[in-house]
Amino acid sequence: MTAAPAAGRRLPLVLRNRAFGAVWLGQVLTQAAVRMFQVGVSWWLVAYAVSGGNGLASGLFMAVSTLPAVALAPVVARAIGRFAHRSVLRTAAGGAAAAATALAVWAYASDLPIAAAYAATLALATCQAFFDPCLTTSVPELVDDEDIEAATGFELSTQSLASLGGALLGALIVDRAGIPGLAAGCATAYAAAAVLIATVRFRTPAEGEGEGEAGDETGPRTLRQVLAGFPFVRAILICFTAANLFTTAVFIVMPLYTKSVLHGDGATVALLEASLGTGTLIGSFTGARVPGRPTIVGSACLGAMALALAVPGLAGERPVIAGALAVTGWCVGVIGVRFVALFQRLVPTADKPAFFAVMQAVLGATFPVASLLFGLLGDHLSAQTLCLIQAAGLVPAAFALALLREPAPAAEAAGPEAEAPVPAGAAGGAR
Repeated sequence: MTAAPAAGRRLPLVLRNRAFGAVWLGQVLTQAAVRMFQVGVSWWLVAYAVSGGNGLASGLFMAVSTLPAVALAPVVARAIGRFAHRSVLRTAAGGAAAAATALAVWAYASDLPIAAAYAATLALATCQAFFDPCLTTSVPELVDDEDIEAATGFELSTQSLASLGGALLGALIVDRAGIPGLAAGCATAYAAAAVLIATVRFRTPAEGEGEGEAGDETGPRTLRQVLAGFPFVRAILICFTAANLFTTAVFIVMPLYTKSVLHGDGATVALLEASLGTGTLIGSFTGARVPGRPTIVGSACLGAMALALAVPGLAGERPVIAGALAVTGWCVGVIGVRFVALFQRLVPTADKPAFFAVMQAVLGATFPVASLLFGLLGDHLSAQTLCLIQAAGLVPAAFALALLREPAPAAEAAGPEAEAPVPAGAAGGAR
């Protein structure tokens, strides 16, 4: 799977490990497609489809797009633990391609009702709810142990690449080709991902990395048991879940801010989304180089995000706002790569399907609430006020994370994660 010669190690992981490269590219395509759809339809609702209460309509749409990851967490965990990972990934991508194709045909044939857009995002988000944790769980089946950090960095970079590609295209396609063109583009991306994954051979569990003690002795555990076994990790997830209530609201605030403050069009939405994505991409590849204990790094990043998100509430210049969003994205990238790499080693192999499913569900649980709350507030408060609310809400989460202390057993279990270039116990946060 991985190149043996030392010279091969100088190549990026996605080039010297073709299996991982193909799966990673498949994730880039699927996340870009779902992000393109979310940004495009959100802009369509705000700018074209809804004349009054567009904040609530957009917020409800984004809430629907995140419900499957939360509601289906137990089902996702069982599916990932029971079925071959390649089959799960291929089926998820293929199902999303079929749903997007059906929407494109409907939109080309007649005017698309708003309810159909909501139903389509529910279908696409359901497929993505299976795809993302399954890919994270599959990393040890695709790469060697010494490549886990590199694989995690590439995997987490898909979110920023999706924001760059998907968000750049989403609003622009809606302005020029409408929902039919948007759905057709998404269908193409999902179909390509399904084909890529179908060509990959995964390692069998026997060939993969050794299981931890929990996996050897007890086998897969329930979601409740998995979280109960990792109190430090559980506390981290709680902190970032609270922070996500305010950080994820940026996807609701940006279209409202563009229309009401910047008086821009789809190109402006694309600029802001691309700034956020660029920062996340840089953070995903530089996160391992940021020194410090996980709680300190995470707390500092949340504090920096609070300052950055406050900027749009005080200034209305496009370059300034784009820079603030780039800083916000960088913090998200650093937080994500540090913590997920740590989780890959702390969590036994048998528990990974349940753990990564519940991690996605816990971190995403606030997104529907944030979408509805900030969407509703957007119909009564200015977009600049919403930015200041976001910034203020991150401060308590930053302080709470700074007070956490990693127990000695967890630090020992981290193994190589505690070594250079990351100091002992260093990790980051959530995607």
